[in-house]
Amino acid sequence: MRIVFAGTPGFSVACLDALIQADGVDVVGVVSQPDRKSGRGMKLTPSAVKQAALDAGIDVITPASLRDNPEALAWLNDKQADLLVVVAFGMILPGAWLDAARIAAVNVHASLLPRWRGAAPIERSLLAGDRETGVCIMQMEEGLDTGGVYARRTLEISDHATGADLWHALAPMGAELLTDTLPKIAAGLQPEPQPQQGVTYAHKIRNEERIINWDRSAAEIDRLVRCFSPRPGVRSRCKGKWLKLIAGKPLPAMHRRDSGAVLATDDGLDIACGDASIYRITELQPEGKKAMPATDFLRGAQLDATTYLGT
Repeated sequence: MRIVFAGTPGFSVACLDALIQADGVDVVGVVSQPDRKSGRGMKLTPSAVKQAALDAGIDVITPASLRDNPEALAWLNDKQADLLVVVAFGMILPGAWLDAARIAAVNVHASLLPRWRGAAPIERSLLAGDRETGVCIMQMEEGLDTGGVYARRTLEISDHATGADLWHALAPMGAELLTDTLPKIAAGLQPEPQPQQGVTYAHKIRNEERIINWDRSAAEIDRLVRCFSPRPGVRSRCKGKWLKLIAGKPLPAMHRRDSGAVLATDDGLDIACGDASIYRITELQPEGKKAMPATDFLRGAQLDATTYLGT
């Protein structure tokens, strides 16, 4: 099988590597997003997928857009691909791209479709308190993750799972399911249409969503912290400066204070939440400093019952 692969972040690399190593598969080209500035020096840096393709000696292009781009389309057509495989590419593929492969264009999507169509399925499933997630191999069409599903695999979400945990579990799961399913697609496997019920959308995460609102429940705040731990993290103001929350847990206790109030500073930083629940911060990173246990931070922070987070 001749395959053109489209992907960008580290999540996609597991699938690309699996295809490179698979018997009977020839990855003839890779499409990724353009290099971005990153790091302290803001140097132009290739995407994880582009770097993996270069390391493997695969022809790679990084167009700024695929629409009204005859050069990129000509490159794709020249590859004479049997399958176009897309994993977290981050761009809308025009119909001409979806129709270019001889057999199909397929996508590895990190949710149990039709739940969490869209850009941030891993994060949205964790934030919503879902008990399970998974990966689907889906036929691509011009609608947003609306195509039929060839195969799916389920993963339980534990009470302590972080976003990083799900990422590290779903990436290899998707790669394994992809390599298992592609020969079946080449042999004529047809996708099953997605049900009309249960559709939800995983909208892109906004920066303001990672600022804690202490009016929310401790359970919700716990999911928020776990979702973005250790990076990029969630934040709250403390005496006018930012605190990045890295780890914590809800406590089996109640309070009668206003949201955001500091309740205790013994075994961690206990904060009043909006439904009378309590969230204990156990690890944090003060603005301009390294991450540390909350107990270390509290030795010099001089917090008391008059202190509120979020202000």
